[in-house]
Amino acid sequence: MPLDLIVPATDDNFDDERYLAGNPDVRASIARGRTNSAWDHFKQLGRRQGRLISLPHPSLPAARARKMERLRPFLRQDMDCVWQDDRADFLTAELRESSRIVATEAISSHGYDQHGLDLIHGNPEGLVLDCGAGNRPVYFENVVNFEIVDYPSTDVLGVGEKLPFLDATFDGVISVAVLEHVRDPFLCAREIARVLKPGGRLYCAMPFLQPYHGYPHHYFNATAQGLRRLFEDALLVEDVQVVDATHPIWALQWILRSWSDGLAPDVRKKFHKMSVADLMRAPSDQIESAFCRQLAPEKQLELACATVLRARKSG
Repeated sequence: MPLDLIVPATDDNFDDERYLAGNPDVRASIARGRTNSAWDHFKQLGRRQGRLISLPHPSLPAARARKMERLRPFLRQDMDCVWQDDRADFLTAELRESSRIVATEAISSHGYDQHGLDLIHGNPEGLVLDCGAGNRPVYFENVVNFEIVDYPSTDVLGVGEKLPFLDATFDGVISVAVLEHVRDPFLCAREIARVLKPGGRLYCAMPFLQPYHGYPHHYFNATAQGLRRLFEDALLVEDVQVVDATHPIWALQWILRSWSDGLAPDVRKKFHKMSVADLMRAPSDQIESAFCRQLAPEKQLELACATVLRARKSG
């Protein structure tokens, strides 16, 4: 049975630190003086918003121990590893430096869609690698949660460009919203293909029009052709398609909501009254408008149509 690690916050299970750990925006709001405390935020907004909280599960240590006992024979012996409470840490200082890993309060946490669940449930006696799992709200004994961050659900720490598993270890691999964050997605893709068993299946999602989101870095987005190119030399690509979780409406909503958040209140109010037809006017006719000129610089980088690089060669 899967274990629930992240649940809705309630009056009975509320804990200040766990609430803040799972809701970094609340911590930032308190730091800016906009919210008095975690409890005040929960009473005023969090309860109604269905905010989540991470709770320790009494069965988690035993479940992880059983999983890691199965995984041990498939871990590489040519890589340094430190074991802590049945977690395998391959994230050496050298790997941290080469991958530019830095400390961050950003938390990546999302559940599986039906396609991911089908892959997990389709291999109950096998092992599925969740490559870049984030802080998973549900813990499965047949899913190895691989991460650069030591979340409660993390089983193995390391980097995607150098997976610490033997060839042909896994019956399936899940990689959702990960490849945009690695410095070398081609190398990471080759590693994913390497650790798949013959006949093993990959479920991979990578953003195309999704705005910048650093955890803490965001390097590459990909077209459907680009995503195919990452894997076509090593795997038989069956299709590249759009599913509900990657529908264009998510990108459109993200852009509009984030744009709104980057405006001063008076400009935001006018922005909200604009119609779709207004926004579809030629950009050259709108660039001098307040909602363009007064958009916060950090939002311009997040939502940019493109960025421009200037450089020079030393010497």
